[in-house]
Order: sequence, then C-alpha cells, then structure tokens
Amino acid sequence: MNVTDDTQHVDAEDGIPEMITLLEERILEVCQKHQSVSDSGLWLEVEWGSPQDRLKAINQLLQSGKIEILRARGSAEPFYRAKVQRSSVVSSELDSGSPEELVYGIIEDAGNKGIWVRNIRNATGHGLTLTALNKILKNLESKKLIKAVTSVNQSKKKLYMLYNLTADSTITGGAWYSADGFESEFVEVLTQQCYRFLKEKFDLSSEIENPVAKRNNQYVSLQQIQRFITELGISKVSLGVDDIEKILQTLIYDGKVEFNLQPSSHRVSNQADCKLYRAIDVPLLPPTGLVRSPCGICPVHMNCFPGGTVSPTNCVYMTEWLTF
Repeated sequence: MNVTDDTQHVDAEDGIPEMITLLEERILEVCQKHQSVSDSGLWLEVEWGSPQDRLKAINQLLQSGKIEILRARGSAEPFYRAKVQRSSVVSSELDSGSPEELVYGIIEDAGNKGIWVRNIRNATGHGLTLTALNKILKNLESKKLIKAVTSVNQSKKKLYMLYNLTADSTITGGAWYSADGFESEFVEVLTQQCYRFLKEKFDLSSEIENPVAKRNNQYVSLQQIQRFITELGISKVSLGVDDIEKILQTLIYDGKVEFNLQPSSHRVSNQADCKLYRAIDVPLLPPTGLVRSPCGICPVHMNCFPGGTVSPTNCVYMTEWLTF
C-alpha cells in the first residue's frame, strides 16, 4: 500500500536522496519503539522533513516491507507498525502474497502465546476454507516454520506458533507440567529438598547464643535456595526464582517455613526488597483450646443451647472430640 505523492525529488548517487534515507531511519526507529504508532503520533516524534519527504520515506519503508499500515476500527487515521524481519531461509520458503505467507504472518504476530486455528481463520477474513487452512498449517509444520502446542488448560485445543519459539508458561504450565500432565512427584521432591536446606541452616544456628544473631543466621535468600536446587541437578528443566518461590509458598501454608522481607534500604537503594526464608519447628501461633474444639469451627454455634435443636448434649462432634 502506497501513500500517493506527485512531488518528484532528485535522486542521490544511490538513487535515494539523503534526506529520505535519514527520515526512513528515524521513522523505522519510532515504529520499532512502539507496538504501533498513529500517523499524528509518528510526526510528533519526527518533527523535521517536508510533508513530501515524509510521504516518500513512508512509501519506501512500505515497499521494502520494513513497516506496515494498520487501520483502527472507527478511525480514518492510519497506524504504522514495524515488521519483524524474517530470515532469508524463511523468506525463501514463502511465496510473497501467498496464502501461506498470510497464515505465517498471523501466527508470527501471536508470539509465544500461540493462536488457535479458528482465530487464524477469523484473521484471514474467512478467505480460506477450513480444509485449505489445515493444509497450509500442515505444510508449514512440515517445513518446520511453525509448530502446534497443547495448552494445559485445554488439552484438546491446538495452538500454533513459530517453530523456534518457546511456549509461554501459561500454555505449558511451567516447570510443573510435562507431556504426561502435572508432575506431582517432582514437586514433592523439590519441596522436600527446599525444606531440608532450610532445616539444615536452622539446625546449624542452634549453637549461636545471641538470640538475634541466631534468628538472623537461620534466614536464607530466595536466590541461595535456587542456587542450591540448581547445583543438586534434580531438575531436567531450568528453574527460576519464581518457580522456587511457588514451592516455598506451599511450605509456608504447611506451617514449616516463615517468610520475611529485608527492605532494600539495608543494602542498595535501587534494588528490590530481598525475600528471606527460614524453617520453623512449631506453628507461629498455636491455636487456642476453643479453636481446637468442635465449637470453635461450628457454623451454627450461635443457635446451640441446651434443649434446642442444636444442643451440646446431643452433638455427635462434641462426643467424638471428648472420646478422642
């Protein structure tokens, strides 16, 4: 798509005036900085060059395939977006303007979140039948340009993405999922090893007499725990601090670990707060006797009184608790 302009310019030695080349570079830089930029927004950042030169630069970028024009629904103003430059190998496999190139471009725009076949067809404007689309997808897969992945949330739904991309963790389920589903045994092993590391640190501090120093010595940073797990070599996939934090969160819910936050002002002012963890032997706040009794968790205790429909004299839960 070209923006028309009747103004002629004298070509430089390479056939393109220097001003046009500089404008192309600046326009492309602005488009790459934004996901998309409106025509008016573009010229707020590119404040130089005559209107004729600007149009010429836009046309050159469109013709070379470095940018593309988008149209927002309900607006006549064009938007510009930088196009991802494909490798020569990919370009050689796709015929320019072919349905294959169109489908590949739609899948490319979806990134590592992938796109469902129905959404691909909608994006083509229903210009392809489902049979034709499936044929194109199989052809692109055979050329190893795209791949199909399955979402952990919808196992029967195939998502397509570029062959060289790693699927987003929202699709794969992260480190806790494999082709066979949720890896409960793997999670259990990780949980045991994280707690063992914290418990050993807790036990080593038992000889420290100063209570403050003793407590501080029991804490371990998230990064230290992640390094320990990595060095154990028990995981076939790379585990980040976010993965380890999820494991530690389950230990906190189990009452085996407590969490503390060391403010960044204690270390370097421009760094985030440091998360620290330590093992504990007993719950932080032991429940009172009332909470441990059936009355402490009974949803109808307000209606309970001797002689009533709900009464302590005929409460089976109270009888079982007293017998225990």
